[in-house]
Amino acid sequence: MIIWLASYPKSGNTLLRSILATYFYSESGTFDFSHVYKISQFPSKLHFENLGIDTENEIQIFKNFIKAQELINKTNPGIKFFKTHSNLCKVNGSDFTDLKNTLGVIYVVRDPRNVVTSFAHHYGYTINEATDAMLSKSRFLAKTDLMQRSFLGSWSDNYNSWKQLKLKKKYLLITYEDLVNKKKSTIIKIFNFFKQLKMQVSLDMVKMNKVIKTTNFEEMKKLEKKKTFYESPIDEKTGQRRIFFKYGNTNDWRLILDDKVRVKIEKAFHKEMKELNYL
Repeated sequence: MIIWLASYPKSGNTLLRSILATYFYSESGTFDFSHVYKISQFPSKLHFENLGIDTENEIQIFKNFIKAQELINKTNPGIKFFKTHSNLCKVNGSDFTDLKNTLGVIYVVRDPRNVVTSFAHHYGYTINEATDAMLSKSRFLAKTDLMQRSFLGSWSDNYNSWKQLKLKKKYLLITYEDLVNKKKSTIIKIFNFFKQLKMQVSLDMVKMNKVIKTTNFEEMKKLEKKKTFYESPIDEKTGQRRIFFKYGNTNDWRLILDDKVRVKIEKAFHKEMKELNYL
């Protein structure tokens, strides 16, 4: 069964993934990029190649999301994590997932006024382009060499879509801000959620303290200077990888966001931002 690590892009999914991957897939609890890759992303090309599906046929790709998950669960029994930025909805009449393949979701949300600057840097957009992308209800995440297209929707639609699992008690919402500033208590909340899902797991705080220390933003930034992080996008103009761990705590909308953009975001996402105490 799959536990989804879901979010809109640039909302803290990589940090959550790094914490869990380092805890579950390292012996010492010391973070390294190699651990992150052990939590795969969905939908990747490989998932559909294993089904014998033409990865250029998008209609067939979306139609077979659930079949791909069935094969994943069949070939790898037990609980596994997958990162996704997909909206939890139907595309071309087909669902993203179902309860036969999904054990639960941890949804990571971040103040959209801070998402927009990271989103712009990551994808090489201007702030205005990034804002328009976040407001777009028909937005897809582009296909890459490794990943198939997935449907994002707007920032608010993406966030709201995963609440469907809340009624089934399969949903945990965490904020990026808590994951950074209240890391230990947030991790304890996550492990309590795992127990609620009947996952056989215990929390070794000695190991987790090392995970917390080595997944600090500054430590991850230092590591990126020494090693390549292969999930950092390549800049089309320079041919070089963009810095993934760029802003950290310096990404403060109060200091860097244009007032017109701020108002536009707050107006579009007012309901959700109030709900999340961002306003």
